[in-house]
Amino acid sequence: MNTAELLVQCLENEGVKYIFGLPGEENLHILEALKDSSIEFVTCRHEQGAAFMADVYGRLTGQAGVCLSTLGPGATNLMTGVADANLDGAPLVAITGQVSTDRMHIESHQYLDLVAMFAPVTQWSRQIVQPNSTAEIVRKAFKVAQTEKPGAVHIDVPENVAAMPAMGHPLHKNDLDKVFASFHSLDLAAAALAKAENPLVLVGNGAIRAQAAEALTEFATRLNLPVANTFMGKGVIPYTHPLALWAVGLQQRDYISCGFDRTDLVIAIGYDLIEYSPKKWNPTGDIPILHISANPAEIDSSYIPLVEVVGDISDSLQEILKRCDRTQKPNPYALSLRPAIIADYEQYAQDDGFPIRPQKLIYDLRHVLDDEDILISDVGAHKMWIARHYHCALPNTCLISNGFAAMGIAIPGAIAAKLVHPNRRIVAATGDGGFMMNMQELETALRLNTPFVTLIFNDGGYGLIEWKQMQHFGSSSFIKFGNPDFVKLAESMGLKGYRVTRSAEFMPILKDALSQTVPTVIDCPIDYRENLLFSQKSGSMACQTE
Repeated sequence: MNTAELLVQCLENEGVKYIFGLPGEENLHILEALKDSSIEFVTCRHEQGAAFMADVYGRLTGQAGVCLSTLGPGATNLMTGVADANLDGAPLVAITGQVSTDRMHIESHQYLDLVAMFAPVTQWSRQIVQPNSTAEIVRKAFKVAQTEKPGAVHIDVPENVAAMPAMGHPLHKNDLDKVFASFHSLDLAAAALAKAENPLVLVGNGAIRAQAAEALTEFATRLNLPVANTFMGKGVIPYTHPLALWAVGLQQRDYISCGFDRTDLVIAIGYDLIEYSPKKWNPTGDIPILHISANPAEIDSSYIPLVEVVGDISDSLQEILKRCDRTQKPNPYALSLRPAIIADYEQYAQDDGFPIRPQKLIYDLRHVLDDEDILISDVGAHKMWIARHYHCALPNTCLISNGFAAMGIAIPGAIAAKLVHPNRRIVAATGDGGFMMNMQELETALRLNTPFVTLIFNDGGYGLIEWKQMQHFGSSSFIKFGNPDFVKLAESMGLKGYRVTRSAEFMPILKDALSQTVPTVIDCPIDYRENLLFSQKSGSMACQTE
């Protein structure tokens, strides 16, 4: 047995089902070992796409997605998706090929120090130098990647080491016991919550990773607490729940901003500062904060908790419930915001303008997709509108990258989502800019028989950057580009393409696209004049007063 074969055995032991990657000269021995493995190697069209697939796979399953590249340019292509997984808290193991160890001390073709290169964008980066250390390195890699807060790790495998004889066997996996919060912190949290007149819950992706949706919904319901979620916390409480105030994080004032203005206690549950900076909602640092998470709070001058409850989130919420009495408390002020939030959303139900306003497009999208279906958002102006207007009844049914926020994630992510949930309908929502970054993976989707819909918000430019330029300077520059005929492009790849030419066509087209057995592409012109109109409206927003 050689090192590559032991490596594959260890990956099988970790429960790996797929490896997303590209073949290369320096990973030939790993590919050879995979030929007789239970692991399916998914041949991708670009290493960035492979890493994004592993990223979304890890986020949806909680098990590390695995991606593979060769050395040099293959590894550098992999890095964006690896960094995205690391900052978004998605477990991922990246494996790279490398030159032989006898070439590392001199200038060598395609050689980069990949361990050093990946160190800043991973939680752990190591090279297999001794074949017999393979099992320990793989076990540690998965343990680090999957332990809260999860993220990316990197294993580098030199070409000659992969071919060397190896001794060893996969190591036993130990499930970590839950860690529970101290009684002292629970008592302090219950006391702080009992005193608050206008509490507001802010829930993040950590609550989804902890599978705490049921406990959080019960906690909020019984204590009558309004709940706002970050972009990555959608679905922790159903959007139809009377306490749900939907998403916060637009970096501009919105209805929910008034709730933060008036709150006297923010209960941050599974909230990661990277999802939405506390300087946006607590700029002076004077809002009292109750931090409930599996991890201690990060240090930030705008996020200094009054109490930290560190442990299993569901258990912490249940224990605080036992200790907290909020009887005779009036409705928190933030609950008065919900009617205005809903009215703003519903006003676009009958809108027939064309090009379609983003609010209308997302309203119709929500009404076609079932609660269990999954929307993967790329990064761009459409992401901001999806965050604000696409609401979820279940966790992990709208995936938004908001840690690293890398363009190009939607199409590869949709492939991973379809592999994880083959019976659910999947939509990849992307701008025309993001679409062109990884559209080559639509061939991968066709080859894998993973049909999903790619919905292009087409504005002929980098709409989010134009939005920012107009806000700052009153004019835009360097953001326009040309596009191919997206329908013909889809058809040339063996897919089915659609073009929306009026607002009323969108829902029938979407329903037809979702019924296809091949990947589909919908080209939809979008009216991004709404971006500045929203900015103007939010800038003049005044909060209610009692």
